[in-house]
Amino acid sequence: MKRKVKSPVDPKALLATVGTRRTTRAYPEGQVVFAQGDRADAVYFLEQGKVKLTVLSRQGKQAVIALLGPGNFFGEGCLVGQPLRMSTATATTDSSITLLPKAAMLRALHEDAEFSESFTMYLLSRNIRIEEDLVDQLFNSSEKRLARILLLLANFGKEGRPERVVPKVSQETLAEMVGTTRSRVSFFMNKFRKLGFIEYNGGLEVHSSLLHVVLHD
Repeated sequence: MKRKVKSPVDPKALLATVGTRRTTRAYPEGQVVFAQGDRADAVYFLEQGKVKLTVLSRQGKQAVIALLGPGNFFGEGCLVGQPLRMSTATATTDSSITLLPKAAMLRALHEDAEFSESFTMYLLSRNIRIEEDLVDQLFNSSEKRLARILLLLANFGKEGRPERVVPKVSQETLAEMVGTTRSRVSFFMNKFRKLGFIEYNGGLEVHSSLLHVVLHD
């Protein structure tokens, strides 16, 4: 029998496991949760809202490495000895985020086998996604990378029903995620719209037909 993959970590179970050793606070849109180079001493759990992870090179070039939604962890590198933050986390909508101290998180992982398994599954899924992103960046054109990002933002290929309306995201952010210029993103977005793959109707709607761009050689 095919084993069903577990859903993201249950927030209530997480908070019960960690107990009082955590802090939940509201972050308005645009507020930085932590900055690249900050001390890494806690894991964060996104309960509500959206968070963007970005990295800045020494030459001043910025890249978006992830857009996270509810149920995602970030900053977990501290659990394996990462002393400083490798990226900047910024709330892109009004968000509710729980801070889990490193010591409390490690204790929960050692003491609660069910939570430890769920968290391990989450990390493995995240690792697979990172590998897919790397392959996409190395071998696919910017047009295909943009199409894949739009489909991922619309939840195609994930558990649950796809969301045709993509969360608010600027073309500048899309360009940073794809690794190209804003003008190229604008060109491809107009092309997708003319082909009927996407629509602008009070928000960006993504159709499953956009898969043709990803699958076409």
